[in-house]
Amino acid sequence: MTDANFTGSFTQQEPIPEEGIAAAMEVLRHGRLHRYNTVSGEVAETALLEEEFASLTGARYALAVSSGGYAMATALRAVGVGQGDTVLSNAFTLAPVPGAIASVGGRPVFVEVTEDLTLDFGHLESQARATGAKVLLLSHMRGHVCDMEALMDLSSVLGLTVVEDCAHTMGAMWRGVPSGRHGTVGCFSMQTYKHVNAGEGGFVITDDPDVAARAVLLSGSYMLFSRHRAAPGPEHFEGLRLDTPNISGRMDNLRAAILRPQLKLLDDRRHRWRGLYETIETGLKGVPGLRLIVRPAEEDFVGSSFQFLLPDWDQARIRSLIARCSARGVELKWFGAPEPVAFTSRYDHWRYASPEPLPQTDRVLAGLIDMRLPLTFSESDCRLISAIIRDEAMRVGQGEVEAVAHAPLAD
Repeated sequence: MTDANFTGSFTQQEPIPEEGIAAAMEVLRHGRLHRYNTVSGEVAETALLEEEFASLTGARYALAVSSGGYAMATALRAVGVGQGDTVLSNAFTLAPVPGAIASVGGRPVFVEVTEDLTLDFGHLESQARATGAKVLLLSHMRGHVCDMEALMDLSSVLGLTVVEDCAHTMGAMWRGVPSGRHGTVGCFSMQTYKHVNAGEGGFVITDDPDVAARAVLLSGSYMLFSRHRAAPGPEHFEGLRLDTPNISGRMDNLRAAILRPQLKLLDDRRHRWRGLYETIETGLKGVPGLRLIVRPAEEDFVGSSFQFLLPDWDQARIRSLIARCSARGVELKWFGAPEPVAFTSRYDHWRYASPEPLPQTDRVLAGLIDMRLPLTFSESDCRLISAIIRDEAMRVGQGEVEAVAHAPLAD
C-alpha cells in the first residue's frame, strides 16, 4: 500500500502542436475563417483537412462539421432516418447518441450490453425484429469495439444500415480495419477530450456517394460543394440539391488549421495511450471484487479512458470508494449513480426516449466505474493511480464504509 496522493489533472490535455498554432495564427491574420471564404488559388484549411482524414481512414469521402453530435444527426438524415423512425443503439452510451436520434425525429430503442461493454447480439436481433428498425447507431462507447465482422453479417441478415459512432475510436482498428469503415457511415468527434482536439468538431466518412452528397448539402454548402476535395462529383448533387435542407453545421478554417497537424500524431498517440491503459490494467489485476474488461486480440484500441466493474457492490460501498479515491486526487466516475452526474447519465435518465427496462445493462451499469487517461499523464502517474485505487478498493471491500459514502457525488 502507498500513502502518496495523486496531484495531476484528469482534464488537462496536451498543448496544440506548434504547427497547428502557427496555421491558426495565419488564418486569424487573413481573417477568412468561413470554409468557403477563399481567395483565388487558395484551398481552404477545412477542405484540406477532409482530404487528409479521408486518406487516413481509407474512406472515399469525408466531411468536417461542427461537432460529433452534429455528425451523427447528419449521418442519420443522410441514410434516410425521418420522423417516427426507430433507430437502435447501445444502452451504454453518452447522451449525444440518443440525442442525435431524437434531433432528426427518430425514436431511440436501446439494446442490452454485455459485461465487456459491447452490444449484445442476441438482444440486437430480437429488438430489430420486434421493432422493424432499419438503422443501428452503433456506439463504440469508451473505445470498446464489438466483433465487427459478426455484427455486419448479422446486420445484413436483419436489413440494418449501420452508422458508427467513433467518438472514442478515432485511430482504433478491428483486425486492421480503421474504426468507422465497417458501417455505411462513420462519425467522429474532435471535442477537447477526444483523440484530436479542436474544442468541438466532427467528421462524417462514407464510401456511398449519395450519402456523402446529402451530408455535404445538409451541412450548409450553399451550392459550393465543388470546393470540397473529399466529396463526390457534381452529378451526385444534381438530384438532391433542391430537396435537401441546409442545416448549417460546417467546420471553420480556424479549427481545421488546429486539427491538421494532429492527424499526423494519431498513431503515436494510440501507442502512448495503450501504454497508459496497460499500466493501469496491470496495477489493478487481482484486486478482489474488481473485474477488468476483457479486450479481444482483434481490437487495436485507443486507451484514452479506463473502465472496470464492481459486480454486486452496493451503492454505499461504491460511493465510499469514489470518495476515498477523490480525497487522494483520483477522479472516478460512476455510471450507476441514481441521478446524472456530469456526463455519466444512463439510458433510463433519457425519459424523452421512453426507454424500457434492460435488466442485463442495469446490472452492468450498477457497478461500472470510468476514468479519463489524458496524455499529460506518465506511466509513473498511472502506477500511482492504480495503486491508490487498489488500496482503497481493498479497504472498502473489507467493510470500511464511511459516512461520506452517503454524500452527493461531486461533478
